[in-house]
Amino acid sequence: MTLAPPVPEPITPDSPHAPPGPGPLLTQSWLDLAFLHWPVDPGVVAPLLPSGTVPDTLDGVTYVGLVAFRMHRVGWFRLPGVPYLGSFPETNVRLYSVDARGRRGVVFRSLDASRLVPVAFGRALFRLPYVWSRMAVRHDGATVTYSSSRRLPGPRGAHSRIVLRVGERVETPTELEHFLTARWGMHTAFFGRPLYLPNTHPRWPLHRAELLACEENLVAAAGLPHPTGAPVSVLYSPGVPVEFGLPPHRPGGIPTP
Repeated sequence: MTLAPPVPEPITPDSPHAPPGPGPLLTQSWLDLAFLHWPVDPGVVAPLLPSGTVPDTLDGVTYVGLVAFRMHRVGWFRLPGVPYLGSFPETNVRLYSVDARGRRGVVFRSLDASRLVPVAFGRALFRLPYVWSRMAVRHDGATVTYSSSRRLPGPRGAHSRIVLRVGERVETPTELEHFLTARWGMHTAFFGRPLYLPNTHPRWPLHRAELLACEENLVAAAGLPHPTGAPVSVLYSPGVPVEFGLPPHRPGGIPTP
């Protein structure tokens, strides 16, 4: 018997999840975010997703995202965020997924980060595809430059350089902009078991941005076709504070946008 495809939950600019019960498992801030997206065939994406999920699509198309940002002061429970080990640049290659319950989420194909301890922690304990890279985020007026060069475990030579000029505030995001940014959870596999980790944060403050340069091979290194042409969406956000709760009766994870 063929199962009916999942009916995705509505796309909402505000988190549908209640704040974590007695207190958050993790707190952090995501700052200075660059969102770059290209369309990709759902048939290409499907084999790369965790068991129990399928590609999330808009008008029959799904997307691959290259998201660069600064992780700031990751903290456990309500303890103060760690100032050094908990703050670092990061660049993600991500896909879009929906599970049998209709929960929309993101799936990470790679997570480049500049702190070795969080990379080792994420890989060893939570099986997330973190990699150690040399990274920097630099501001020059309205221009923001993100750079990364992979160290371990490779592949060596995987890199990215993104340069944006931040533009006007997005007062009313388009349907596509909501689809790509209003994501309130992560799908992954934890020791072979599906895991959905929800998050809550304020509504994204988004700006449109002009892409001045994009030199990267992280998407191809993540097992996806190398993007052709300019991204169909380029956005910037100054960032948001984020809280994650522990899913009931499920192991935790290291969240990331």
